[in-house]
Amino acid sequence: MHEVSIVEALIEQVEGEVARAGAAGKVTRLSLSIGRLSGVQPDSIRFAFELLSPGTLVENAALEIEEPPAVCVCAGCGARTELDDFCLECPSCGSRDISIQGGREMLLQTIDLDEE
Repeated sequence: MHEVSIVEALIEQVEGEVARAGAAGKVTRLSLSIGRLSGVQPDSIRFAFELLSPGTLVENAALEIEEPPAVCVCAGCGARTELDDFCLECPSCGSRDISIQGGREMLLQTIDLDEE
């Protein structure tokens, strides 16, 4: 499960960002964006986060995951179709002159701190 190594890197990134900002306090919430075509399973990320967060700066933090879809854009007919899976042709007209936009990202969007 490669999600474990992803969460390890996420925790390191959060700790680095908090230190770089010179902030003190407890991380209360993390917001991630994991595209539907990224190959990363959000449920596995949640499981790995629960497993790895105790004893770290993100212990007990809420983990919110947004799952943006990919969009198939057809140069032939101009259709824009949301996708949950890869495609090789336009779902509307069958043209192979398409591009896939988005859906592959994996980003740390926000870190919320309680700076009491």
